[in-house]
Amino acid sequence: MNLELLVHEPGGKKAYIPVIEESIEWSTERRSTPGKLTFKIVKDGTIEFQEGAAVRLKVNNQPVFYGFIFTKKRDKDQIITVTAYDQLRYLKNKDTYIYENKTASQLLKMIASDFKLNLGTVEDSKYVIASRVEDNTSLFDMIENALDLTLQNSKKMFVLYDDFGKLNLKNISSMRVGKSGKYLMIDSSTGENFDYTSSIDSDTYNKVKLTYDNEDSGKREVYISQDSSHMNQWGILQYFDTLKEGENGKAKADALLKLYNSKTRNLKITNAIGDIRVRAGSMVVIDLDLGDIKLKNFMLVEKAKHTFKQDEHFMELTLRGGEFIA
Repeated sequence: MNLELLVHEPGGKKAYIPVIEESIEWSTERRSTPGKLTFKIVKDGTIEFQEGAAVRLKVNNQPVFYGFIFTKKRDKDQIITVTAYDQLRYLKNKDTYIYENKTASQLLKMIASDFKLNLGTVEDSKYVIASRVEDNTSLFDMIENALDLTLQNSKKMFVLYDDFGKLNLKNISSMRVGKSGKYLMIDSSTGENFDYTSSIDSDTYNKVKLTYDNEDSGKREVYISQDSSHMNQWGILQYFDTLKEGENGKAKADALLKLYNSKTRNLKITNAIGDIRVRAGSMVVIDLDLGDIKLKNFMLVEKAKHTFKQDEHFMELTLRGGEFIA
């Protein structure tokens, strides 16, 4: 395995190939978290860099990470621990936006233009948000709110991620790792261990109640969607929210019930054989016997941590899919 880590000073006049101590870790999360690269280097008489310096990682000449150094920590042995984040880090900025008749894709393009962020592939999320006010809110939350509304109203999930310096937005159907007949599969031979739990304690609802205060009629409209069999089995677990003008209460209630009316099952794979194509938002095939359920289907990667060390590459994955939620 060939690891190529370069540190570029701002302006690109100098580039360093640092001596790495221990391992390099690359981690991603599906929601509201920038990709992170951490590594330790030996301070010698040549290398000199500051916060803001660009970092590029390639593995076997394939691009993996491009970002910027935000933190340096040094010890008495002159070992510097470096933390770099990809472009998503700049979505932590806060601002106020008022917009009408925009999709989540259009919102992302608008924010990227305003904050001079580089875009890659942005698929059309299609669902149009009639109007929304985002006051003193992080850019991450603005985009995630738009993606949540898209999911709730169209049942389409989209993933925002940085791919080697470009922001991408894709439907999860476009995030499968591999090709038909050759999809990446993780089973008992490629994953060393797993942690598995099931629960109805969070993100499980068998009754959805939505209300809208109609100013024209002066009445409160109530929309309810529920599953009586699960209410008898688990008791009433109610999701409550208010509607905004223009939202279809019945359709949204039905969509939310379909989304949340199931157990949540948490699955974490540890020490799986590494594959740089896998990041948070990827879809991978899992083939495992978990005891009370046998899996052989696609699952969504909520979190991924890759560890590169000499000729070793392992990854730790937190997964969801079907009744699984990270």
